[in-house]
Amino acid sequence: MPKSWNEKFESKSTHDIKVIEKDFWSQKAGDHMLIPTPKLIEDYVNQSEKGMSIDPVQMRIDLAAKLGADFTCPMTTGIFTRIMAEKNLELHGDNYEAMTPFWRLVDPKSDLAKKLSCGKAVIQELRANEGV
Repeated sequence: MPKSWNEKFESKSTHDIKVIEKDFWSQKAGDHMLIPTPKLIEDYVNQSEKGMSIDPVQMRIDLAAKLGADFTCPMTTGIFTRIMAEKNLELHGDNYEAMTPFWRLVDPKSDLAKKLSCGKAVIQELRANEGV
């Protein structure tokens, strides 16, 4: 049986900082890359203000700075953003008031929005309701 989104959320409880061995993502060999957790992303989103959009690039910059890395891995950040959003949908159904407001982070035009179980129309509606 596949893991629930909540189990996936809970399974990555500690962030990592890795030294990259070769240049990639506009970073240089020797830079320190943060591998975040879904919880770090959730905490960041929960600190956002209603009606404000969260720029994923700025979030990655902020998380890296907070945890002493040069940058945050964009790929794992995207994966963990989905896990965080799906966990909230799984646990709260359509009770959006009880959720971490992931729609502030997920652009409705993004590939991620298309993959989420709620669909991009729900993200568009939630953003519109907040004035994002």
